[in-house]
Amino acid sequence: MLRCLELASKGKNQVSPNPMVGSVIVYENKIIGEGYHQAFGGPHAEVNAIKNVENKSLLKKATLYVNLEPCSHHGKTPPCCNTIVEYGIPNVVIGSGDPNEKVNGKGIDFLKKNNVNVINNILKEKAEELNRKFYTFHKHKRPHITLKWAETIDGYIDKNRKSSNTKEVNWITTENTKTLVHQWRSEHDAILVGRKTIENDNPSLTVRLVKGKNPLRIVIDPLLKLSNYFDIFKDEHPLIILNEKIDKSKGKIKYLKFDKNNLLNTINSFLYQNKIQSLLVEGGAKTIDSFLKEGNWDEAKVLIGNKKFSDGLLAPKIKASPISIKTHGQDKLISYRND
Repeated sequence: MLRCLELASKGKNQVSPNPMVGSVIVYENKIIGEGYHQAFGGPHAEVNAIKNVENKSLLKKATLYVNLEPCSHHGKTPPCCNTIVEYGIPNVVIGSGDPNEKVNGKGIDFLKKNNVNVINNILKEKAEELNRKFYTFHKHKRPHITLKWAETIDGYIDKNRKSSNTKEVNWITTENTKTLVHQWRSEHDAILVGRKTIENDNPSLTVRLVKGKNPLRIVIDPLLKLSNYFDIFKDEHPLIILNEKIDKSKGKIKYLKFDKNNLLNTINSFLYQNKIQSLLVEGGAKTIDSFLKEGNWDEAKVLIGNKKFSDGLLAPKIKASPISIKTHGQDKLISYRND
């Protein structure tokens, strides 16, 4: 099962909104085939593992290991359960069940009804941890939300803009950490900031420093005050503007109207309906605080730079205890979970 999880992780950033899945086939304590889900819309892990078995006759005496319950429905590919039964594989060992309502036990039931010996929940916690965004999306009907911000060692997220140049970008962490943030962006389906972040920093919100897919960019601009001067309006990448005025699409830009008393529900509902499983919130203190206040978050990554502002905008505060504290070059990374 550990090998399944290792294989599954190779599909990272390639398979969303599908989960990361790896599969290993064993005959007489030897691996005779293995595979993983490589890209969204492509063959699933079990199919790739079966394909890589040279002597298919051994499958009738083999055990198939997979970190997620095999699917039993037709999607972009045929059901994996059918393939397992067709090849006569007698034993299947599963890491964890699939929370997707299209599966959710149906795969296990199908295998058992077709005389397959099934063992479930092997390394369940590790299996669910690997696909935690997928589990949040299907269990809670909303995206998995990660909050991220940088603050100084004296607890400020920004300088006092009233007494400084409002166009100045106040970098807190090092260039090396900036690359790490771009890696996080590549691991999320969407990224969100508020209007002030655009005005103060003029970010592109892309993954320029790493290889990977750009997240869908979402900006909260209630009264549509942003001009097309900013970089997010100048490139070809899609952009969603959350606002209180209009609902319309114009080129690459979609204007999505929300009720000022129902912003977070609008975000969650829109992303869920569009099968966007994960959201990285990189907004300023006000935006992040709105998620913290509602308890509408799953993870938080707080970067501490080796700088002092002495005055300015205080960083958000999390009451929970951190799950880890690590150094990243000259900076520090504190991680939280909202369990």
